[in-house]
Amino acid sequence: MSDALQGLLDLLDLEQIEEDIFRGTSDAAPLVPRVFGGQVAAQALVAAGRTVPEDRSAHSLHAYFLRPGDPGAPIVYTVDRIRDGHSFTTRRVVAVQHGQPIFHLSASFQLYEDGLEHQEPMPDVPDPLSLPTAEELLPRYEHLFLGPGVTERMLQARAAVDVRYVDEPPFGSVGRPREPKSQVWFRTDGKLDGAADHPLLHVCLATYVSDMTLLDSVLLAHGRGGWAVGDIVGASLDHAMWFHRPFRVDDWLLYDQESPSASGGRGLAKGRIFTADGRLAVSVIQEGVMRVPRGKSGKK
Repeated sequence: MSDALQGLLDLLDLEQIEEDIFRGTSDAAPLVPRVFGGQVAAQALVAAGRTVPEDRSAHSLHAYFLRPGDPGAPIVYTVDRIRDGHSFTTRRVVAVQHGQPIFHLSASFQLYEDGLEHQEPMPDVPDPLSLPTAEELLPRYEHLFLGPGVTERMLQARAAVDVRYVDEPPFGSVGRPREPKSQVWFRTDGKLDGAADHPLLHVCLATYVSDMTLLDSVLLAHGRGGWAVGDIVGASLDHAMWFHRPFRVDDWLLYDQESPSASGGRGLAKGRIFTADGRLAVSVIQEGVMRVPRGKSGKK
């Protein structure tokens, strides 16, 4: 296990300060001056999961990002036990900093049941080991990035997770709009074992990663490179996930993403996460603010 992955696991190991109240810390996000949204979502799901019986697995979450998180302050997560039914358990989590809510999550957990089975097929994509690593890929685009140090910051942001683009990333497609679809393979930088090898933690780590690249497909439709080249100011607004089948986040997972719409300063993206053997494990939908800075619209 890499030091970066161990650091991420430490971030997700919340301190319990009272019954149904937890406290988490943050690393300063290297990409933006706020807490990374995927971290807050993953920590909130950890808090919810710690109040749920072990025999119930997370099957969905719905969340709203309300305010930017301050990486210099702790985040307090308060869990409301909304419902404990025969098959389903529902939790609501509010994340608070400086006396104000910054994030709200509702999560549902289910006792395992047999039932109907079908799924969409997995796309045909190259093997992840045939694709460049971030260390190999990002330096190719340094000449496009907004100022010095961007490559190092992006590598730092993804040090705990090996993310490999199937096609050219948005910051390599500036000025060349293309089909609003993006695909990446990902897995943690090391195997999870011992206390870390818990089904809830795999789900929480997938939640963390799900916020990294989902809005890429919105950028691709407009030939925009995102924050790295300074032509978009963006932030997540809401996030929803459905966990269909068990998976391991330390094995390769394919994140297939596309954008059906952008309007009103917002972009919508949806994703599907498949295991390497073709099982549909997770569905994701997110909307984000996507603003073009003044002078960057291309209009005269």
